[in-house]
Amino acid sequence: MTIVINGEPHESQAANVLELWKEFTTGLEIEGPQGFAIALNGALVRKTQWQSTHVTQGDRIEIVRPMQGG
Repeated sequence: MTIVINGEPHESQAANVLELWKEFTTGLEIEGPQGFAIALNGALVRKTQWQSTHVTQGDRIEIVRPMQGG
């Protein structure tokens, strides 16, 4: 299915937000989702709901992680 992640089209087979986060962060050396926030179609999805929140064709997802710097 095609979804939009951070403004870019993306092909995914993820069934839920947790799977999508895992797919999105593959290859990054991180231990877990601490510090990440995900919005689905403009609504924040709490981490406790990532596994139960389904992803469907055409969804718009924002995955953000705060960065330090100046």
